[in-house]
Amino acid sequence: MDHLLSVAAAVAAVLQALLYAAAAPLLVGWIRKVKARLQNRRGPSVLQPYRDLRKLLGKEVRVAHTASPLFRAAPYVVFAATWLAAATVPLFAVDLPTTAVADLIVLVGLLALARFFLALAGMDVGTAFGGMGASREMLVSALAEPAMLMAVFTLAMTAHSTNLAGVIDFQLTSDFALRPSFLFALAGLVLVALAETGRIPVDNPATHLELTMIHEAMLLEYSGRHLALMEWAAQIKLVLYGALIANIFFPWGIAQSLAPSALGIAIAVIVAKLMLLGAALAVGETLLAKMRLFRAPAFLNLALLLALLGLLSHVILEVGA
Repeated sequence: MDHLLSVAAAVAAVLQALLYAAAAPLLVGWIRKVKARLQNRRGPSVLQPYRDLRKLLGKEVRVAHTASPLFRAAPYVVFAATWLAAATVPLFAVDLPTTAVADLIVLVGLLALARFFLALAGMDVGTAFGGMGASREMLVSALAEPAMLMAVFTLAMTAHSTNLAGVIDFQLTSDFALRPSFLFALAGLVLVALAETGRIPVDNPATHLELTMIHEAMLLEYSGRHLALMEWAAQIKLVLYGALIANIFFPWGIAQSLAPSALGIAIAVIVAKLMLLGAALAVGETLLAKMRLFRAPAFLNLALLLALLGLLSHVILEVGA
C-alpha cells in the first residue's frame, strides 16, 4: 500500500509539472481574449499562444556571429530553472514528493538564476537593445527581490516555516482570521508579480517599442526554438505567480490527499482561480497605462513598503499579543 501511495505521489508530481508547462500558454491566451473583449475587439483564439510556440519550434535557429556558447545555452537554462521553480509551487495538491524542496527561498533562488542568465544572454551579442534591456531588468529585479523576500518572511513568520506546503497547511488548519499581515503581504506580492512577469504598468509584453522595452529587448536576437523557450518560460513564470498568490493566500480547494475525486476538484478549483486572476489582470491592463521607466522604482518601493508593513503588523498584532 505504501509503495502504491509513493508511486501515485510521484505520478501526481510529474503531472503537476506538466500542467504548469501545458497550461501556461492557455493562461496567456485567456488574458489576451479578455483584454480584447474589454476593448470591444474579437481578439485571437485562446489557443493562439500554442500556435505561436509551434511555429517558432519549427523554424530554423539563427545566431549572430558574435554570440558565445552562453547565448545558445541561456534559453535552456532559463526554461529549466523557471519550470523547476514552478514545479516546486503546489498547484493542486500539497502531499507530493516535491514538498521537500518547495521552499520559498529555493523558489526565489531559481527565479534569480533564470533572470541572471536572461540578462547575460541579452548582453552577450553586444547589441544596444540587449544591453539596455538587461540593465533595465537588473534595475527592476534589484528592487523587486527585497519586496518579495519581505513578503516571504511575513508568511514564514506567521506559519513558522518557509516551506510552501507548510504555509498552505497552516492556512487550511488554522481558524479563519483576517490577518492584516497577510493582506499587506498579498498587496506587496501582487505588485512584485506585475514587475517580475513584465506586465503593465511596469512593462508591456505586447510592444516592441525601443524606448519602453525591458523583457522583449533581451530577446530581439533570438529566433526559432530558442525564442520559443524564452517565451514559454515567461508564460510559465506568469502561471507560477498566479498559483503562488492563489494557493498561499486563498488555499481553499487544494487537495490534501491523493484521492482521484479530491485531485479532480482541486484541478477544477485552481483553473477557476487562475481564470479569475487572469481576468483581473486583463481588467487592470485595460484601465492602466504603462508608466515611465523612472517611475518603476517608486512602484517597487511601494511593494517593499507594503511587505514591510505586513511584517511589522505581524510582529505588533500577533507576536505582541
